[in-house]
Amino acid sequence: MTTSDTPTTTPPPAEEPGLKRAIGPKLLILFVIGDILGTGIYATTGKVAGKVGGALWLPFAIGFVVAILTAASYVELVGKYPKAAGAALYTQKAFKVPFLTFIIAFMVMCSGLSSASAAARAFSGDYLGELTSDALPPTLVAILFILALAALNLRGVAESVKTNVVLTLVELTGLAIILAIGAYAVLSGDGEPSRLTDFEAGGDGTAYALMTGVLGATALGFFAFVGFEDSVNMAEETKDPTRTFPRAIFIGVAVTGTIYVLVALVSSLLVDYKVLEGSSGPLLEVVKAGGIDFPHKLFALIALFAVTNSALINIMMASRLCYGMANERILPRAMGRVLPSRRTPVVGIIFVSVLAIGLVSTGEIEGLGDTTAFLLLCVFAVVNIAVLVLRKDRVDHEHFRTPTVLPVLGAITALVLASPLADRPAEVYIRAGVLVAIGIVLWAVNKVVMKTQGEA
Repeated sequence: MTTSDTPTTTPPPAEEPGLKRAIGPKLLILFVIGDILGTGIYATTGKVAGKVGGALWLPFAIGFVVAILTAASYVELVGKYPKAAGAALYTQKAFKVPFLTFIIAFMVMCSGLSSASAAARAFSGDYLGELTSDALPPTLVAILFILALAALNLRGVAESVKTNVVLTLVELTGLAIILAIGAYAVLSGDGEPSRLTDFEAGGDGTAYALMTGVLGATALGFFAFVGFEDSVNMAEETKDPTRTFPRAIFIGVAVTGTIYVLVALVSSLLVDYKVLEGSSGPLLEVVKAGGIDFPHKLFALIALFAVTNSALINIMMASRLCYGMANERILPRAMGRVLPSRRTPVVGIIFVSVLAIGLVSTGEIEGLGDTTAFLLLCVFAVVNIAVLVLRKDRVDHEHFRTPTVLPVLGAITALVLASPLADRPAEVYIRAGVLVAIGIVLWAVNKVVMKTQGEA
């Protein structure tokens, strides 16, 4: 998942050139797929299995439906307002409450940091352990990983859509290997099909325990789907965005959703859910159990590449969002300072990196991934409501209009998955609350400084 939503709705000055529209339909589809793929499926499959048992394909199937509902809202809004600002723009247009807009933007930024922290934890786990026998403490490795990403950001990381295509193909290769292993197992008569309907992890076996177990697994599994919402930030660089985005987002979510369900089926077919749950590199366990002599170290390297790419993009975009909010004077102006020699947002990078290190120190992959999902589910609920509120706002061009029932269902499902019904641990709510509180403090400090300086 990436984050680059900005709270501003002010267009660039007329004398400044606009962004180059260089992204066509095919590149945009690959961008969406690449944005979704990454840490979620590579690292949290086992934790999802731990919540629901062998039927771990079900949470991914439900997550796919929830993602489609919210994707439909994003498609309508990006067609209606083809600007690179995402959820913050839609929130401001719908509710016109600057503080709410700031909170949404800050939650998006924090979701990127918790996602990057989950990736750091995944990097320091079993995938890395397959490549090295050095027994450095996982938390130390994860912190060093974040510091390395910060150093890359300070130096200046030039990411382009064409580079994203290459990264996407590598990540897809790893998942294609899993699917090939699954196909071989089915043709060879291997695996345990009975696991696919196994709900042994469903608490005490009551209907309520089963429901909360499935909801909790879906909420965590939803972490694998986040990312499609960030593609709307490419609206000003996309050719004919009003026509291109509906196809790109729907195809991107459909492709990744199908892959995720198939990967979950293969994982459950070949590996007991308890083994998956106990591994921070669950897909490596699938490779080992698949009966195909595929180099374990090579697959581990592919997985490390996937989680590194996710973390790097999230840290980079979070620092730019921090920089953008400082320039809009909704965060202290000092947070918008750049490194003169590199022209990179040095204070923003330091700030988000410190937060990421703090997050790494507070939890494991499951808790950090669940925090990411919780923050974005809250944002998605607001976006789905914003679609309905903005129906009264007419624009002078045609655009995709989602059936009203979809954003209604999208808001309801997002709120349900964000609620205690999802049976997530209290630490997730506490972690998310602390992050939002930090944002509120910064907002308040900035307001006091601006008032003191006569700017408010």
